[in-house]
Amino acid sequence: MDWKNKTVLVTGAGGFIGSQLVEALLAEGAHVRAFARYTSRNEPGFLSLLPPELSERVDVIFGDLRDQRAIYDAAQNCDAVYHLGALISIPYSYRHPAEVAEVNFMGTLNVLMACRELGTPRVIHTSTSEVYGTARRAPIDEEHPLQGQSPYSASKIGADKLAESFYCAYNLPVVTVRPFNTFGPRQSTRAVIPTIITQALTNKVIRLGNLDTTRDFTYVSDTVRGFLMAGSTVGAEGGVFNLGTGSEIRIGDIANRIALKVGQQVEIMVEPERLRPEKSEVMRLISDNRLAREKLGWEPQVSLDEGLDQTIEWMRQHLDLYRPGRYEV
Repeated sequence: MDWKNKTVLVTGAGGFIGSQLVEALLAEGAHVRAFARYTSRNEPGFLSLLPPELSERVDVIFGDLRDQRAIYDAAQNCDAVYHLGALISIPYSYRHPAEVAEVNFMGTLNVLMACRELGTPRVIHTSTSEVYGTARRAPIDEEHPLQGQSPYSASKIGADKLAESFYCAYNLPVVTVRPFNTFGPRQSTRAVIPTIITQALTNKVIRLGNLDTTRDFTYVSDTVRGFLMAGSTVGAEGGVFNLGTGSEIRIGDIANRIALKVGQQVEIMVEPERLRPEKSEVMRLISDNRLAREKLGWEPQVSLDEGLDQTIEWMRQHLDLYRPGRYEV
C-alpha cells in the first residue's frame, strides 16, 4: 500500500511503539487519527514528542477502547486500522486481571466489530511474544503452542483468537503481528532495558528481577517497519507474523553490557518484588522470523548494540521523564 493520502487509525497512539508508528505513517504521507486513552490532563502521551511539523498533522482522538461507539466513530472511512491499544504491564495484570482482560479482549472485539461493519480494507492487530510463554521449542515459530502464564498473556491470547475468528467467520482482512521485546527511545521503565539504562545512568546499584531469563530484543524502528509491511503486503490477510531478531540474550548479561556502555561500575541485585510468580515466569523467548521474511519481506536491520547505543543516548537526554530505581508496575 502506498500510504500517501491514506487515512489510518492507530489505537494506543500515545504509547512507545504507537507514537513511533504514527510518526512513520506521517512521514509516508498518511492522514493519521491517533486514538489515545483519555485522562483528566488530556495528555497525548509520547505524541507530544513529535516534531511540530508532524504533530500539527495528527488528529488526536481521546477515548477508551471499551467504548464501542468511540471506536466506531474513530474508524469511519479509514483505509487501515492499526490496533496497538492495550494494558501491557504484566505485574499490573497480577493486581487487576479483570481490567486487563476487559481492555485487551473487549477493546479488541470493539475494534474488530467496528472494522467489520465499516468494511475497513486492512486491520493490523498487535499481539505479543508473551502469548507463547516459556519456549517449548526454539526458535519459536507461529505454530508454537500458546500458553497463558499471566493474566496479561491470557488476555492477549484471547484477543489474538478474536482476530483469527473474525478473519475466518467474516473474512475481515486482519493481519496479526507478534513483536518480540521491542526496545528503544520513549519506552517506559516497566520494560527491562529502560529499567537497566536509567539505573545505570544514575545509581551504583541496578535492581532487577530474574537475571537468568532470556529475551529476543528488537529495536523499535525494525518493529515499526514490520507494522508498515503488515499493513501494505498483498496476501498477508489472515496471517500471524513474528517480529524478532532470532537471537537471545540473558537479562543479567544485557545488564552488564549496558553498564559497560554507560561507563559505570555497578552492582546488579535481584529485588524480590520484581520477580514473577514461579509458574508465571517466561524463561526463554527467541523468535523464528522466517515467515515475516518470506511473506512480508521484513528483516531486522538494527543490531542490539546499535539499538542500545541509540536508546542510551536518548534516555540520557530525557532522564527527566523517568524515576530511576522505582519499580514501575
